[in-house]
Amino acid sequence: MAAGAPRIFVSHLQGVAVFDPAGDQVGRVRDLVVMLRVGQRPPRLLGLVVELATRRRIFLPMTRVTAIQSGQIITTGVLNVRRFEQRPTERLVFGELLDRRVTLTEAGEEVTVLDLSVHQLPARREWEIDRVFVRKGRKGGAFRRAKGEALTVEWTAVTGFSLEEQGQGAESLLATFEQLRPADLANVLHHLSSKRRAEVAAALDDDRLADVLEELPEDDQIEILGKLKEERAADVLEAMDPDDAADLLGELPTDEQERLLSLMQPGDAADMRRLMSYEDRTAGGLMTTEPIVLRPDATVADALARVRNRDLSPALAAQIYVCRPPDETPTGKYLGTVHFQRLLREPPPSLVSSIVDTDLQPLDPEAELPAIAGFFATYDMVAAPVVDEAGSLLGAVTVDDVLDHMLPEDWRETEFHLDEEVATDGS
Repeated sequence: MAAGAPRIFVSHLQGVAVFDPAGDQVGRVRDLVVMLRVGQRPPRLLGLVVELATRRRIFLPMTRVTAIQSGQIITTGVLNVRRFEQRPTERLVFGELLDRRVTLTEAGEEVTVLDLSVHQLPARREWEIDRVFVRKGRKGGAFRRAKGEALTVEWTAVTGFSLEEQGQGAESLLATFEQLRPADLANVLHHLSSKRRAEVAAALDDDRLADVLEELPEDDQIEILGKLKEERAADVLEAMDPDDAADLLGELPTDEQERLLSLMQPGDAADMRRLMSYEDRTAGGLMTTEPIVLRPDATVADALARVRNRDLSPALAAQIYVCRPPDETPTGKYLGTVHFQRLLREPPPSLVSSIVDTDLQPLDPEAELPAIAGFFATYDMVAAPVVDEAGSLLGAVTVDDVLDHMLPEDWRETEFHLDEEVATDGS
């Protein structure tokens, strides 16, 4: 569902078929998972409970839903088939919110919830519940005999759903800090007690926890990962940037590494093993295995569509790499790089092969950190391809990876302490 598209009432999603990009049905929607927030803020729609043909129910994050249209849902094709387990901060729409008695704020009248509508926020990946379809009348026999007036109201027009400000547990804390950037939320977690940190980490969804882990000091990462169930720890590692996940795995005992790798999707596990085979401070150890890769016959329009992917960091979106098939790393022959600015200057039907930069030399996977930093400084780059002796693209190193490894090892802790001092001084 594109940003700005009409709202969808959840009753229309019950039993809707879910398809992968190839058009194959993977299951049907059985419920929606939301997270309530403090006060009158509309709940965030986290994802869908999808029942597979095997009757197993799994969780499909909304970040992996590409379209809701014509009575069907299209996904990115990447599904985690582990059984869905509801977390303490989550609420099921069909199971817990519908048929609930709530109160109209202005009139003080109790009503029954018949339906809820969801919509995607403009220019964002997030979805929210925005309106409530209710029916007036008393619950019970009298209500069933004489149906009252039905009306649709804004979420803020009713009470009886949202968290109270004094709510206990991780729910209230998460709701309070929901709008924080991952680095800022990492700062919050760093200063919590070990017990509280584990509670909050357990309540975060996988993608959010992955983003936060990437911003935490190494000791905090290991502590949090060690307190998660192994299956969930594997899920979170899969959601992290491959290079960050490989770094974290590399700090764990070998037997624990192997257990977690065995629980990951085969493709993700293969990426992890490949990254862990390189020395830490080399191009191979720093690179991500998920840059934008296109074939020579792709068009500028194709490239711009890939660049618009909201999951990409600005550095990875700055350029695409043109390679012969296969399209995923390690690729076929690396042909060159196309810079984002060049894409903006070319007609959409043009082939990317016609505007490839072949002069820029790629990095060798064994190139060490000083050489990599010199490369970035010399050519004013924010990302660079890593290519092996056979000419295959292995991945890309981004400037943030270089900075992470050039700064002192304790720079994250130092940054956190500086933030704390500023807050204390009131500066």
